[in-house]
Amino acid sequence: MEIKEIVSYYFNNETNLVDVSFRTIEDEEDVVRIDTIDYSVIESYGFDLITESFDFFDDDLEDDSFEETKIELDEDILISFLNEYYIVNPSSIPDPEFY
Repeated sequence: MEIKEIVSYYFNNETNLVDVSFRTIEDEEDVVRIDTIDYSVIESYGFDLITESFDFFDDDLEDDSFEETKIELDEDILISFLNEYYIVNPSSIPDPEFY
């Protein structure tokens, strides 16, 4: 099994979880696989996916309100991690879901 593409992902820095949707080379276009992985597992494999620095202060914010910042991950490194992770843990490969 090899990851073909990342459909979407979201890194929640409060829970330290990465939600990722992807397709393998065997999957059709109407199929997606969804998994949630703790970022500490990703780091234990030697990968660092975060590409942007945190900038919590924005000149455009009014009344000292806090705006949630989306953390960008490097999708190429994410694909590399997922390929390695599922080779080591084949029973963790998510089942395909049709959408």
